[in-house]
Amino acid sequence: MTRKRIVLLSIYALVFVVSIIGVLRSTSTKAEFTIKAAIQASTQDEDYVGLIAFKEYVEAESKGRVQVDIYTSGQFCGSVPECISNLQQGVLEMFPSTVGGTGNFFAPAQVLDLPYLFTSDEQALCVLDGPILDKIRQEVLQRSLNIRLIGIANTGGWRNFATTDKPIRTPADLKGQKIRTTPAEIQQELVKQLGANPTPISWAELYTALATGVVEGSKNGIQDIIGAKLQEHLKYIILDGHSYMATLWWFSEPVWQSLPTDIQAIVEEGFKKQQAAANNLVATEEENSYRIFEQAGGTVYRPTVAEKQAFKDASSNMRAWFISKFGNEWLDLVESSVADCDARQRKTSL
Repeated sequence: MTRKRIVLLSIYALVFVVSIIGVLRSTSTKAEFTIKAAIQASTQDEDYVGLIAFKEYVEAESKGRVQVDIYTSGQFCGSVPECISNLQQGVLEMFPSTVGGTGNFFAPAQVLDLPYLFTSDEQALCVLDGPILDKIRQEVLQRSLNIRLIGIANTGGWRNFATTDKPIRTPADLKGQKIRTTPAEIQQELVKQLGANPTPISWAELYTALATGVVEGSKNGIQDIIGAKLQEHLKYIILDGHSYMATLWWFSEPVWQSLPTDIQAIVEEGFKKQQAAANNLVATEEENSYRIFEQAGGTVYRPTVAEKQAFKDASSNMRAWFISKFGNEWLDLVESSVADCDARQRKTSL
């Protein structure tokens, strides 16, 4: 039995206990507030594991005043635009979107998807919990989008290039390859700059697209690949780590404003529990997922420093592309945050 399965079984047991307590409590008192949280992923995903931690904390700390209902696998809403619309209307309370998904309604957030921006999990988590989080939250509120950024968590480790028939060792190996991307403009531009052909395809259609040759590769985190059984078609991965898979968690602003300040504080603290649980599962399961990929006949290639630098050099115009679209402000903020986090890490390691 894998560690992830053990963790999930423990979580399911906890959910059962929490639900029984909730039923007993409901016989005497009804929750004042209900928080409906929806995700596109299944119960095997770190987003779900994080939500379980959130539910446990919020319901316990609020002493039953808040009930958290979790909807998985697109049960509540089937697409990012639909889910965001539900948040804006106050029909749904919580929903996460990746940087790519966020870029469709708040384009500057794509700065977090610039290639080779981060070099480690510690650095990425430090930056994502800093000034960039506050700036995105403030800008989205100022634009009256009716949603509030609660926080940012990891949703699958690092994106790497994975292909069906051709191993990738250099940027030249990507030339002419049909690579699946999200609809996010920045992801398509990166694939173009590396000489491949970007092909936007929904996550639900990717398995079939790989099986039928509509695309010859993708750019995903290993745990998403294993979770969707894409290793049945993807046979080569190069660990170029071109982007960190961050997910931005949104809360309905109309609902937020209706909550008492003490409940708002509990929700904010609950997200920290959620973030820690999701990040921890990603960190502990990433290597295991690579082993599963290799056991399925796949090849994992770990590039040298020089080989990885070749990918950085080949995509160096991505920063100029971003500046031409959104100016220097966002990029300057992220790069200064990277420098600050590096300096802080060096100081603590002395």
